[in-house]
Amino acid sequence: MQWSEISISTASASQDVVAEIFHDLGASGVVIEDPALVNDYIAEGVWDYSGLEQQEATGIVTVKAYLPADGELANRMQELTRRIEAMQAAAAESCGPCEISSATVCDEDWADNWKAYFHTEKVGALLVVRPAWEEYEASPDDIVISLDPGAAFGTGTHPTTAMCLRELELLVRGGMRVFDVGTGSGVLAIAAAKLGAGQVVAMDYDGTAVKFAEENIQRNGLDGIISLGQGDLLAGFEGKADLICANLIADLVIRLVPQLDGHLAEGGRLLASGIITERLADVTAAVTAAGFTVMRAVEEQGWAALVIGRR
Repeated sequence: MQWSEISISTASASQDVVAEIFHDLGASGVVIEDPALVNDYIAEGVWDYSGLEQQEATGIVTVKAYLPADGELANRMQELTRRIEAMQAAAAESCGPCEISSATVCDEDWADNWKAYFHTEKVGALLVVRPAWEEYEASPDDIVISLDPGAAFGTGTHPTTAMCLRELELLVRGGMRVFDVGTGSGVLAIAAAKLGAGQVVAMDYDGTAVKFAEENIQRNGLDGIISLGQGDLLAGFEGKADLICANLIADLVIRLVPQLDGHLAEGGRLLASGIITERLADVTAAVTAAGFTVMRAVEEQGWAALVIGRR
């Protein structure tokens, strides 16, 4: 299958808006190339970045998404152009040049790109994310997630996912019911199940992501605990959960918060991530307006994750 890799150069303050546009067009996630983040990785000595030179931090980032190169692509590109132009017209000074480019890639190319940067990493005190193609000798306390993201998003190494995994180690209790909204590769659902959740329901807006999540769930032997579906935010979930995971973007978290009353059990928690720090105040305001409160906030490399509960 062929995909169109679409790249938009924009100001870092606009990356959330661009990600929301991509989501509305059917992309299951985005990749954000941020020179400032690369510089942080270089300074921290992250192995994959050890040979790179410091980047020029211009405040411009590249937001990439992948859309199927099918009969709908031309219409999607036309709508993308229209919405980017509207964003520029509304806030030209703050969003920068907004240059759009595209390239065609195949599934095989995509997989090779992921494998070049994705290696085994111990993300928290217990959780280890291991690419399915790598060997790893686990220690007795390790909880290992075997993962092949394929055409979905979520390797566990991005700060948004890593923060969620570490918070799951603190939040998951034996037998609890967990909802994973926008599951992507399924990594958070798998982590919750391996940490002791009794039932996990995972959904994604994108059918391709659901397919790869299913393969990863089977790879980790969790078919009996995790059930999958396709849906937008909490619309497809039935009943209530003790814990809801939503590693999305700020605008989608804001849209999700009013749905919590119907889906979050008494004493339950929402773990929300994918929020750039510039949008933290917006998300907090939406949480407060809906009658909830931010119980804990963690930040890493310009991103934030929130643990949210009822007041």
